[in-house]
Amino acid sequence: MEEQKKSKPSLRARANKVKNSRCKNLIAVIENPEDIRNIGTIIRNVNALGVEKAYVITSKRDLPDDWQEMRNKSKLNAISASAIKWSFVKKFNDSESCLAHLEKNGFVSVVTSPHTKGRKNVVLHEADYTQYTKLAVWFGTEGGGISQLALERSELCVNIPMVGIIESLNLGTSSGIVLYEITKQRRIFQDKLRAKIAAKKATNRAV
Repeated sequence: MEEQKKSKPSLRARANKVKNSRCKNLIAVIENPEDIRNIGTIIRNVNALGVEKAYVITSKRDLPDDWQEMRNKSKLNAISASAIKWSFVKKFNDSESCLAHLEKNGFVSVVTSPHTKGRKNVVLHEADYTQYTKLAVWFGTEGGGISQLALERSELCVNIPMVGIIESLNLGTSSGIVLYEITKQRRIFQDKLRAKIAAKKATNRAV
C-alpha cells in the first residue's frame, strides 16, 4: 500500500503532463451567468476538455475579481471539483470590456445561439474551428441567452442539433457538448502541426 502511494503522481506532475494537450488560444466566455453553480460547472468542463482559459462576465460580487481569490472560494472549488485551482479564470464587469480585450489580442468570437436571422449560422459539428488562430467561444445566460452586443460582434452563431421533444439543454451540458467538439478539432490540428514541425526538424538534422 505504501509503495502504491509513492508511485502515484502528484497533481502538479499530472498537470504538467497534460499541458501539451491543452488547446492553445482557446477561451470559453461565460456571459452574465445567473447562478454561480454554472460558473463552476463550465470551469470544470474547461479544465477537463483542455480549454486554455475561461473569462467570466459578471458584475455580481459573489465572484471575486482576482483569480487567486477565486481559487480559495470554497463553493467554486466544490462545484468545479477543484478545477478552479488548475484553470486560468479572468473576470470582466461587462461584455464591452471583454470584447475589447479579446479583439485587441486578435481573438475571433463565436457565440452559442439558436438560428439567428441576419447572422452566419452553423450546426456545431459542421463548422471548422481550426481556421481561427485565436478563438473565444461565448455562452449566454441561462434564461436570456447571448447578448445582442456579443451577437453583433461574433463571427458565427453555433447551435447544437436537437432531435427530441425538449429542444433545450442547461448551460453546463451545452457548454460541455460545444467545447468537446471544438477542442477535439483543435487538438487534432495541433497534433498534426507538431508532428509536421518535428518531421521537418528531423529532416534538417539529417541533411
